[in-house]
Amino acid sequence: MSDHRAVARALLRRQPHTYADQAGIRLADRPAALYQLLVLATLLSTRIRARVAVSAARALFAAGWRTPQRMEAATWQERVDALGRGHYRRYDERTATMLGTGARLCLDRWRGDLRRLHAATDGDPTTLRRLLTEFPGIGPTGADIFLREVQTVWADVRPFADRRALAGATRLGLPASATDLAALVDPADVGRLTAALVRVALGEQSAAEVTAAASAG
Repeated sequence: MSDHRAVARALLRRQPHTYADQAGIRLADRPAALYQLLVLATLLSTRIRARVAVSAARALFAAGWRTPQRMEAATWQERVDALGRGHYRRYDERTATMLGTGARLCLDRWRGDLRRLHAATDGDPTTLRRLLTEFPGIGPTGADIFLREVQTVWADVRPFADRRALAGATRLGLPASATDLAALVDPADVGRLTAALVRVALGEQSAAEVTAAASAG
């Protein structure tokens, strides 16, 4: 266990930020922040590099579309152009449509506040995943991304580790269980740890580098 904790600490020293952090989202249990996370999860769901999805999210937010009201009010072409500025070009037109439709769904179903979605599920991950996948562009992978990141502010979702996070854990020789991984860090750091593990799984962070640093202390 102590060796596992050393690996977790070494990983967090190298990868201290969640994807929400990188996208400029000040994650909190508030409507705007939760909606921004939904947008980020939508962008990360496609077969595109994570850094490009994060860049596209930053471009959308820089344009002022940080709420479903603002996103829906933007024209389709404006959304396409913003995605292009973030280099999200392969899926820009389809994603621009999905973001507009998703914003409308968020307003109609949840009155623009995803805390209502959370309350409707009593924090049950299976129900949360089902409701999240009702948003266009959010499949099982996107729902897992949202849950992985939101556990920082929705404590009843924690601990949550998706397939990619568990794959990263395996590469580092860490337990392939959300509960066991959570035991390696403070509760507030579980979201950061799982995001860092995803980077290991995606090859953005060398597993060998982390384990060597952990051994060196």
